[in-house]
Amino acid sequence: MADSPYLSRDDIKDLCRTPQRKRQAAFLIQNGIRHYLDAHGWPVVLWSAIEGTPEPKKAPAEWKPNKAA
Repeated sequence: MADSPYLSRDDIKDLCRTPQRKRQAAFLIQNGIRHYLDAHGWPVVLWSAIEGTPEPKKAPAEWKPNKAA
């Protein structure tokens, strides 16, 4: 893993086994890998999406009645 939190374009190309951005996006969608497209249409993937680092879970909000007593 590099210093960047994002995979490089070469890393994404190796992961998806295609240099074409539309096919890369299709591969990522098909395999459920979280990503977004940059302003030029290239997929951007976080390392945590590949490594499986869990996202921090939020504690459930404590229930309070809204009835005035």
